[in-house]
Amino acid sequence: MASPFTSVLIANRGEIAVRIERACLELGLRPVLIASEADRAGRPSPAAGGPLSIGPSAPGRSYLNQAALLLAARVTGAEAVHPGYGFLSENADFAEAVEEAGLVFIGPPASAIRTMGDKIAAKRAMMAAGVPCVPGPGEPLPEDAGAVRAIAEEIGYPVIVKAAGGGGGRGMRVVRESAEVADAIAITREEARRAFGKPELYMEKFLEHPRHVEFQVLCDNHGNAVWVGHRDCSVQRRHQKVVEEAPAPGIAPELAERIGARCAEACRQIGYRGVGTFEFLYENGEFYFIEMNTRLQVEHPVTEMTAGVDLVHEQLRVAQGEVLETGRFAGTAQGHAFECRINAEDPATFVASPGLITDVHFPSGPGVRVDSHVSAGYRVSPYYDSLIAKLIVHAPTRAEAIGRMQVALAQTRIEGIATNLPLHERIFADPDFVRGCVDIHHLEKRLREEPRGEA
Repeated sequence: MASPFTSVLIANRGEIAVRIERACLELGLRPVLIASEADRAGRPSPAAGGPLSIGPSAPGRSYLNQAALLLAARVTGAEAVHPGYGFLSENADFAEAVEEAGLVFIGPPASAIRTMGDKIAAKRAMMAAGVPCVPGPGEPLPEDAGAVRAIAEEIGYPVIVKAAGGGGGRGMRVVRESAEVADAIAITREEARRAFGKPELYMEKFLEHPRHVEFQVLCDNHGNAVWVGHRDCSVQRRHQKVVEEAPAPGIAPELAERIGARCAEACRQIGYRGVGTFEFLYENGEFYFIEMNTRLQVEHPVTEMTAGVDLVHEQLRVAQGEVLETGRFAGTAQGHAFECRINAEDPATFVASPGLITDVHFPSGPGVRVDSHVSAGYRVSPYYDSLIAKLIVHAPTRAEAIGRMQVALAQTRIEGIATNLPLHERIFADPDFVRGCVDIHHLEKRLREEPRGEA
């Protein structure tokens, strides 16, 4: 239940913790920061005070330790918990535990997280709301291989087998002919059991050259739901996004309006609250729902820049019980924005590059934004995700935004560790990317053509 609060435990780390802290301060809320031993030791000036120690370096003993997080909220007097993204942000049990402790969970209700976290249940909910889905039954696959083959033949090869509880590119396998079905089912079912604790699988049509387009939604506790623009996240490597942009290029406004309205209606039907993202594959002018992220997205800044809205502010406001002012959200973008995820990794091998950052210079100027938690003297830990900064630009047109990003990348300097900045420079010089016509396989195809990642 939403209720007023004055303090927020930020149950996360890195750039997103800094981002939420700033939003809390701007709204007059007291932020409570936490940090593992590794993150406290990695700060340039590990003085007394600072973030509350939440536990050892391993995530399972710190940022994923629900008991420790709830204890931290209690001893600091925090009245609400913001999970950020990753870690426990889409954990229905944690959301439930927060509410049972008398705190406000800044996110959707546990019931909505459970529904959308199960890909089969999510697909059924979307079909009921009229959201277009990838062809395939919204039911778990049977155990019998012959029955599965019949389903595949009805859909039409190629098909893709997916784990019902999957995510992050794991627990999926493409099947191109009948002879591959039995092995694909056996292998994927075991992967699903090991990775997600549930062996249920489902099957859909495999789209050969889709783009990845997602719609941002925002909902309150009073039945109001709006969509806040769309973005393209097709530049991916191993199902992990590298570059995002808003709006997605080449989408007819009337089609976007229709899909956005269906997403908002789906939110109303499942009793959603807060921010969320509907992810679609887009091919040949058609949208196909694949999943919903029941949290703030890493790429939310590109929507903020083009929609003129602070999504974290809105999260905090609706969690307070405020009524959403739906008239403020037109769904149309002002200008164009890009985001580059800057990771501490080798740009050719993609091997993580933890270590001491000796010097940092980020660009500035009109239309340039940097979300980061690092500075000179910061030690990047090997325990967590390698994201160290997000470089975001905004300009009146897509072409101008590309030029602005090219300059911003050239002016960014991070020394002492390897980063993927050279990869981003190559992406923004890629003629196909510049034309706005790349699908989700484009980056990996380019990397295969140049094994060492050199343009």
